[in-house]
Amino acid sequence: MDKNDPDYHMNEPKMEKDYSESVTALLPEVEQLANSGQIPQALERLHVLEKKTRSAGDLASTSQLLVRIVTVCGDSCSWALLEQEVAAMAKKHGQLKQAIAKMVQSAMEYVDKTPDEQARVELIEALRTVTEGKIHVEVERARLTRMRVAIYEQKGQIKEACDTLQEVQVETYGSMDKREKTDFILEQMRLCLAKRDYIRLAIISHKINPKYFQTEGTEDLKLRFYELMIQYDLHEENYLEVCRHYKQVYETKGIKDDAAKWPAVLQNMVLYLVLSPYGNEQSDMLHRVQKEDHNLEKLELCAQLVKGFTTLELTRWPAVETIYGGEFRKTDVFSAQTENGNKRWMALRDRVIEHNIRVIAKYYTRASTQRLTELLDLPGDDVERFLSKAVVDGTIYARIDRPAGVVNFAKPCDSEEQLNGWASDVGKLLGLVEKTTHLIAKEEIVNKIARAI
Repeated sequence: MDKNDPDYHMNEPKMEKDYSESVTALLPEVEQLANSGQIPQALERLHVLEKKTRSAGDLASTSQLLVRIVTVCGDSCSWALLEQEVAAMAKKHGQLKQAIAKMVQSAMEYVDKTPDEQARVELIEALRTVTEGKIHVEVERARLTRMRVAIYEQKGQIKEACDTLQEVQVETYGSMDKREKTDFILEQMRLCLAKRDYIRLAIISHKINPKYFQTEGTEDLKLRFYELMIQYDLHEENYLEVCRHYKQVYETKGIKDDAAKWPAVLQNMVLYLVLSPYGNEQSDMLHRVQKEDHNLEKLELCAQLVKGFTTLELTRWPAVETIYGGEFRKTDVFSAQTENGNKRWMALRDRVIEHNIRVIAKYYTRASTQRLTELLDLPGDDVERFLSKAVVDGTIYARIDRPAGVVNFAKPCDSEEQLNGWASDVGKLLGLVEKTTHLIAKEEIVNKIARAI
């Protein structure tokens, strides 16, 4: 470690004596002892000098000696000894924090060199114990935890892997790089999804700010994040959120510029948008997609489907099945081979019926239930059920007269609204009269001038 480094003296005792020359002289001797197999003797020499450098506050020399202790044990494949030495050195009185960090980083390099899984696990756990509760090695602890989780996952122990990774709250780590932190949180989300812990997945997802994905070089993280969120919202059947996620994926440069990728993403975005319950936001997005996205024209069926939902005309379900069924039933969204695909296909039928009810309410003031069953292609009981749902949702006004078999779509006005309507009509009438009078007077003046000439 460079003694001119600004972090050299940070939170460490002031150096009383420089032992760099002594360390330089000792290391060749230690190397010779280690090569001849005299590991205990080599470590003993290192321990003696390490105590002096630690007491003198010589951070660079102490770090160098601790790293050398790890190297001697690791190169000799003395894994149990390595664990003991790391634990012992970390507990020494007055041990320098940055020296511990250097020692742990050096020991981590030997994790992949262990001969078998048991030795690897024991070394990882020993290092995790050393780093527990120490802020100056929090990043190293997080990385060690990921190594341990990878082993759990290889053995199919998803619950243990998920629980172990949740112990690390990387969002509070100030020393961890933003990209690594985001990657770690995405791993937590992925394991929660694998464990089917959807509540925790939703909580963890809020730790990532989507604005971060506007940073250059984060496209891969963005795609991973939205893929996980799509899986979550599909489970919750929140189709409007799924559409938003696909929209973010679609707007990613790597997707939009790739002619092989964007059609599938745009198609999914449109299909889930159509599946979303009707509302101001859903209607607004539907119209914006139709007007602003020129790529939609290249997907003929999707463009027709969007037009059907944005036009105030009846869309008969049998016709929808005939036109779109053959193509859309092959997609993952409406797959005929899966339960969820069939469920979403029936949800599309419901959206078509709801759209038709809104169209009927727009053009009819009164209609018989018999006529509605013909227009909606539904039996009488289902017509009443869909009408009731639309009224409860607030999308239309309707009153059903069951004995007469009539549905009234006209909303009754109270006396104040009636008077306001009349006043508005009278105001419009007087405005038209005034405009007409002005035009007549103008015409008379023009004719008088023409005669005079």
